[in-house]
Amino acid sequence: MKSLTFTKGHGTRNDFVIIADRHGMVPVTAAEVRFLCDRRGGIGADGLLRVTMAGQMPDWDGPKDLWFMDYRNADGSIAEMCGNGLRVFARYLMENDLVEVAEHFDVATRAGVRRIWPQLDGTIRTSMGRVGVAQGPVTVSTTQGSWAATQVDVGNPHAVVVLDEQVSLAELDLSRAPEVPAEAYPQGANVEFVEVLDERHIRMRVHERGSGETMSCGTGTVAAAAAHARLTGLGDGEVRVDVPGGTLRVGLAEGEATLCGPAVLVARGEAMLPDNL
Repeated sequence: MKSLTFTKGHGTRNDFVIIADRHGMVPVTAAEVRFLCDRRGGIGADGLLRVTMAGQMPDWDGPKDLWFMDYRNADGSIAEMCGNGLRVFARYLMENDLVEVAEHFDVATRAGVRRIWPQLDGTIRTSMGRVGVAQGPVTVSTTQGSWAATQVDVGNPHAVVVLDEQVSLAELDLSRAPEVPAEAYPQGANVEFVEVLDERHIRMRVHERGSGETMSCGTGTVAAAAAHARLTGLGDGEVRVDVPGGTLRVGLAEGEATLCGPAVLVARGEAMLPDNL
């Protein structure tokens, strides 16, 4: 029976199993990720973060001496980026003295290098890179109806729906994945549903590709804020985004974004993996 030492953490209740693997000696299969993330048979999480060195990643062509966030969705699939996971990843590095905590430090991800700024209030701000917002809408459908959605790229794909009076955010059924057009999203998408509370204050729920509905989605809050800004002509600045798990702050400036919010580690232990995975 294989055993893994793990840490559990969350950012606005978007939770992750963290596996340390500095030298790339602990490969984790998709089946093992599914087991670890299972909320009844395993530890339970929205995804898994493997902490390794960038030089251990065969497809990485950037700086080799950075820590690399190898992120997997709960279903075992690989994702390009995870905003809440990035803050939890950064918290793990800081709490385990794996980085020098100064004004900032950098982390490698499949979406590129991301900068981390620890804040005096204990929150963490991260760079989220350039946000791409498509001009034309796409259509998103659930059992409750269909809506025009804004297509947003935050290093991973998003479809953002600003809800009308057809259904409220609280009434929305996200027990099944919303349907998105395959031609626009050949690998699927995270889908955000938004209610506008004020010019710079929105509320959101999200169905994450490979994980289902989650209490929060970092890249999703950035996508929602960027779509809201495009649709309303809102200029650069900060947008508050309320999610079921808490509140995040998205900074928008010249097409790029930052994300600020809490990140906490809650447990450490050893997981026993069945032989038949």
